[in-house]
Amino acid sequence: MKKNTPTRRAFLSTTAAALTLPTLLPSHVLGRNGATGPNDRVNIGIIGLGGRARDLARTCKLVSEMQIVSLCDCLTPRQDHFISKVGKDQNWSKYDDFRQMIEKENLDGVMIETTTHARAWVTILAMQSGMDTYIEKPMCLTIDEGRQMVKAARKYGRVTQIGTQQRSMPINNWASDLVKNGALGKIKIVLAPNFVGPNLWPGGPEEKMPEGGKSGWWDIWTNQAEFRPYNKRLHVAWNHWANYDAGGRSFGVTGWGAHSYDQVQRALGTDETGPVEVVLEEPVRILDSGKYEPRHTGEDGTNQVNYDSAKNIVGPRAKVRMKYANGTELRLHLDSDHGPGLGAIFVGEKGKLEINRNKITSNPKSLAQSADNPGPNKKPESQYHLENWVECIKTRNRCNADIEYGQRSSTLCLLVNIARDLGRVGERLKWDPAAERFTNCAEANQLLARGRRQGYELPELG
Repeated sequence: MKKNTPTRRAFLSTTAAALTLPTLLPSHVLGRNGATGPNDRVNIGIIGLGGRARDLARTCKLVSEMQIVSLCDCLTPRQDHFISKVGKDQNWSKYDDFRQMIEKENLDGVMIETTTHARAWVTILAMQSGMDTYIEKPMCLTIDEGRQMVKAARKYGRVTQIGTQQRSMPINNWASDLVKNGALGKIKIVLAPNFVGPNLWPGGPEEKMPEGGKSGWWDIWTNQAEFRPYNKRLHVAWNHWANYDAGGRSFGVTGWGAHSYDQVQRALGTDETGPVEVVLEEPVRILDSGKYEPRHTGEDGTNQVNYDSAKNIVGPRAKVRMKYANGTELRLHLDSDHGPGLGAIFVGEKGKLEINRNKITSNPKSLAQSADNPGPNKKPESQYHLENWVECIKTRNRCNADIEYGQRSSTLCLLVNIARDLGRVGERLKWDPAAERFTNCAEANQLLARGRRQGYELPELG
C-alpha cells in the first residue's frame, strides 16, 4: 500500500499555479473552448460493483472532469458483469483487491459502493493510501465506527462526499435555507417517517457459491461480521439483516432514513451536532411500512412517485421522538402512506414546509412559489453531487455532504435502532452530541459499537 504522500491531484493543483506561459501548451491540454483538458480530469476507481455502483457509473460519464479508470469487486464475475452493463466501450482495469488497485493505478479518489458492514474498513484503508473518497450511504454500521471514519478523513486530509445526493440538489438546498434562515419562524416540530428497522438473520442452509469466485472471497465479503456458510439470500439480500446493515432498504431506517434525516439536519442547521434527547414512544412490533390504498397526499403534500418501492417492507417499527437543544422536536411518526418518505415536514410559527426529494410544498403556498425557487433538477440528481465532489477534490474544500455531516445524519438513524433495541418505552435517553455518548444509560452506550472479527479490525490511525 502507498505511503501517506500527496495525491496526483494535489501535485497538479500546485504545479498549475506555477505555469507562467500557458500559451506554449496545446489548447486541448489546457481545456480551452469549453473542453476539459485530460490533465485536469480526476481519475476514479470504483470499489463494490452492485446496482448502485452501476447507476453512479452511468452518471459519471456525464461529468466531463472525471473519468473511471479501474474497478474492484472481491467476487470476480461481478467485474465483467458490471462492464457488460455500463462499460462495454471502456478500457477499465479490474481488480479483486482494492488495495492492489490503489497501489497500481494513478487514482485521485475512489467511490466506495460496498456493503455497509465493509464500508468503514475499506474507507479508512483507502484514506490511508492517499484516496479522496465518495462513500455510499449509510456511511457506517455503528456510531463509533462512523466517528473513526471522520477522524481518519481529518488526520489524512481527505476530501469526502457521502452519497446523500439531496444535499447537492438546488431545490432541496433552497428549501433547506428557507427553514434555516427563519422563513417559518422558530421551528416547533419536524415530522419525519417512522422507518422500518433491520431484521435478524433467521439462518439458512449452506449453499453452493457462485461460479468463478477466487479462494477466500466470501471471507473478505463477510468482513467484520460473524463468519457464516455461504447462503444466497444472505449474500444478495444483505441489507435486510442487522449484522450487515441497520435498515438499508426502501423505507428502511438507514436506507431512506439516511436521506430523510439528513434533510432534517440540513434544514435545522445542525450539520455538526444532533439531538439531546431520544424517547421510544411505543412498544416495538414487526410491521409493514404503512397503508397504501389510497395514499393520503393532502393539498400540502408532495406526492412523490417512488412510494411503490416501500410496499411489502416489513420489520421492527415503533414511533420515536427526539429533541434538540433549542427545543425543536423531531417526531418520527409518519407511515409510508403519508408525508415525504425522503424528507420531512417543518412546522414553524409562520407556516409549514414539506421538503421531499426534488419537490417541495408549503402552507402558505406563496412560500414555495417564490420567484427565486430554482425549480426541479435540470440534470440527473447524482450529477450535481458528483460534480461537487470533483470540484472539491481540486480545491480541497469541504463537499456538500462532508463526512462529518454524514456522521451526524447516520447517528439519528442509529439512535432510532438503539432506542428500539433497548425497548424502554417513555424513558428519556439523554444524548450528548459532542461526546457522542448517552449520559444516563450505560446499556445504551454498549450499543454504540460492535465487536469486529479478527483481521477486519478498523485500522489504527497512528
